[in-house]
Amino acid sequence: MAEHRSMQRAALLDAARCLLSEGGTEALTFPALAERTGLARSSVYEYFRSRAAVVEELCEVDFPLWAAEVASAMQLAESPEGKVEAYVRRQLALVGDRRHRAVVAISASELDAGAREKIRAAHGGLVAMIVEALGQMGHAQPRLAAMLLQGVVDAAVRRIELGAAEDPAAVTDTAVTMVLRGVRG
Repeated sequence: MAEHRSMQRAALLDAARCLLSEGGTEALTFPALAERTGLARSSVYEYFRSRAAVVEELCEVDFPLWAAEVASAMQLAESPEGKVEAYVRRQLALVGDRRHRAVVAISASELDAGAREKIRAAHGGLVAMIVEALGQMGHAQPRLAAMLLQGVVDAAVRRIELGAAEDPAAVTDTAVTMVLRGVRG
């Protein structure tokens, strides 16, 4: 029974990712979740009390996976500059990933305070990964620099997500160049 519930919950989360990445937050409804999973609408409420609860669980499940991929890319780098570059490149490489598209859709939505706080905390953990490398590079305010660096990454993500005229590789290369020049001072 517990395994069945776990599988159903995972199927609901996967359906939520699909709905968010395909149609944004407006597409994430309990009837749509029920249709995607073959469950009765009332059954969806047995797993989640609200859309915000679905969003919170997606954040709890997906942010750590995404952060682990970024951390793994950074560990392969041999220098602080290499870590900064890996941090930017890996995040931008994840833009096409369904988990990432769902997170972007979630971030743009109207969420309750609890869900917003979970997203802020997850982003804070991501930013914390780069602080040490910036400190090793001699940056006087590595935490502030990390937050601003993430702002460049976020802008590049939005540019790629918009399907702008630029090639995603060009957006990535430009973001890396800007970040590295900026953190070197």
